[in-house]
Formats: sequence, C-alpha cells, structure tokens
Amino acid sequence: MDIVIHRNIADLYKSLNLPFEQETDFTIHFKPAILPEIPCASPTYRADYFTFGFVKDGAGSYTIDDYRFPYDSNTIYFSNPGHIKSFEVDELQDAYMITLTESFLRENVYTNIFEEFPFLLAEIVPPKKLSAARFSEFETLYKQIMVEYEKLSVYKNKILGNLFVVLLLKLKEEFWVNYDPIIEGNRNSQIVKSFKHLLESEFRQLMENSPQEGKLQVQHFAEKLNLHPNYLNSVIKSKTGNTVNQWISSRTLSTAKLLLMNTSYSSKEIAYKLGFSEPTHFSRFFKKHTQTSPSIFRKSHQV
Repeated sequence: MDIVIHRNIADLYKSLNLPFEQETDFTIHFKPAILPEIPCASPTYRADYFTFGFVKDGAGSYTIDDYRFPYDSNTIYFSNPGHIKSFEVDELQDAYMITLTESFLRENVYTNIFEEFPFLLAEIVPPKKLSAARFSEFETLYKQIMVEYEKLSVYKNKILGNLFVVLLLKLKEEFWVNYDPIIEGNRNSQIVKSFKHLLESEFRQLMENSPQEGKLQVQHFAEKLNLHPNYLNSVIKSKTGNTVNQWISSRTLSTAKLLLMNTSYSSKEIAYKLGFSEPTHFSRFFKKHTQTSPSIFRKSHQV
C-alpha cells in the first residue's frame, strides 16, 4: 500500500486532481463544491494537519490507522496529525470541512492549546451523530466561520481563531469533558507505541553502529514519525506524563548503566556511543541523574 504524505490540505486536493492551489494554515470548504463527483474515494495518506468534518446531509466512511468509521447525516468527526487515513464519500448534499495546523492553533487560538483542549490529542475518535437541533448549533458556528474566511480582513486569522475557540468549547462540552489522555496513552495510543518502538530501535542502532549526531533529539523523532516536534512532545507528555526528552534521557541513562556494569568500554567510549559530543557532557548528565560519577558507579557495581 502506497502512503502519500500530505503536508497541507492542498496536497490532499492535488492527489484527488482537484483545482485547488491555496496553501494556508486554515481552510474551510463546502465539501460538495470541491469534490468532482460522488461517490468518490481518497488515496491512503498521512496528514500533518487537523481535520474537522460537519456532515449535515450525507453518508460515507473514513479510516484512521486500523479503524474504519461509517457516518451519516448530522454527524461531526475530527482527526489529527500523524495517522494513516483514507475516506469514502457515498452520498453528499450538505457538509463542511475545516482543516488547520498546529501553528494556526498556537498563534491564533491558545499558545498552550493542548492544555486547554486536551481532546485534540485524542487519536482515535469515533464520529458523533447528533440530533438535528444540536447539530444546528454547530452549523451556525461553522457557517459564520465560512463568512469570515471569505473576507479580506487584516484581522482575519484572529477572527477565525476566536470563532474556532467557540467551536472547540462546544465540542469539548458535547463530547470530551471526561477525556483522559493518560488512559488513552496506556491503552491504545498509536503515536506513543510508534515513538517507544522508534526509541528502542534508535538505541539498538547506537549500540551496533557509530552514533549519528542529532538522532537522539525531539526533531529527529518527529521527522521519523511525520509529526511537528511540538505536537509529538504534547502527545507524549499528555499520554505518558513525560516529555520526549525525558524518555530519551531515561533510555540513555539505563543504557549507560548497562554498559558501565557489563562491558569494558571506557567512560569516553560510552559517551561517544551514546551520542555525547564530549565525555564531560556525559559525566555531567550521568551525575545529574544518579548523584555519582560514571567511574564510581562502575566500581560500586563490580563483582
């Protein structure tokens, strides 16, 4: 299966052969106007943006990783960055789609967006079918967003950001008041699983090969997982209680202890094997986390 990488919504439209050239951090579209024919199906892709769908009159399905969700009229759904996705549209008379990036959320909604709205980190969220009356409340909001989106105002992004706050608050009130990211992280977080797997893989490679500078940094893991570094760190922190750097430090420390206790490598050799540019950096790191030096630790654990 070929997976296409979509950095923005324009990439998706281009893959569907749609005449759409705009590349922006925020879009909203009336879906029947942008799909050339119904029924239709998308390619399998991985997106680096959030998608919110509001289906007033229509039916179809979408897939996130290994989960397939059917939907019909008066349905709301959303998906976030980093997952393998595809969708099928069987019927469509009235539906809107909002896409936006993490950068837009941080710059125009809240700097600490995931603290205010942790459900944005929820990875696998089934669609929600509402009553017609409840759906109409959301319809009023997204149509007002559409009006402002089409204006040429110097305050456009701020206006869109503030209107989107109201939409997020309504979503939070309706669906995710009791969402607990730690529970999801322990049970079925694909991003957490992928990160932990990649972390172990990188450390195995460090032991087997010469270290490569920058491989044990947030940016490296984010690029490998096709995620924005801030977003990856937010997911890992919210769902495990530790940041990416804390996970890297913990794994570095455990590997250093293992090498000190079970090999004849010098502290200098261990430092370079673990990616430290200078042995003194390794010594400071080790003492910070253990309150002792590598040499004293080795001596205290010798049989």
